[in-house]
Amino acid sequence: MMDPDKSASAPPSNWTGEKSSMGQAPPPPYQDNPHPWHPQPGQGYPPQPQGYGAPPQQYGGPGYGPQPQPFPVGQPYPGQQASVIVQPTQFVTPVPLQHPVNDYLCYSVFTMICCCLPLGVAALIYSISAREANIVGDRMTAERSSRTARTLNHVALGIGIGVFILCIVYGVVMASLISH
Repeated sequence: MMDPDKSASAPPSNWTGEKSSMGQAPPPPYQDNPHPWHPQPGQGYPPQPQGYGAPPQQYGGPGYGPQPQPFPVGQPYPGQQASVIVQPTQFVTPVPLQHPVNDYLCYSVFTMICCCLPLGVAALIYSISAREANIVGDRMTAERSSRTARTLNHVALGIGIGVFILCIVYGVVMASLISH
């Protein structure tokens, strides 16, 4: 049974209030640092040498071979050119083609609305691509997109005419069957 005078979170009765060190040394005492962005040298911060001196020889010793000597200050490294040549910046601006390639945009819109919607949409995309290539000045892309748009338009027009003829034939046949 639980004692009502004692809390469940209270320390045991034999606790002395002292923390055990568990075999570790206690931490160093707190030091007031007036400038927290510039730590004071102390335990954990060895003093750093100021200025430009010789580099520390921490990697030298047996097994590392001969260490290269630093070059004298102010002289270029061997094999290094003394001057640097900078090329001027060249800006390339796209120029529209002087003789633009036909983009078949109106033909694509016509085949999309009147003949075959899926092929008309594809032809319209290639027509717009050819127009953009004309504006940028990319003749090869303009010619390729123009040729693809023209082919898709011709196929869509052929399908549209074929469907139109089939509808007329179907209407004539149905009219002749009804009249008999």
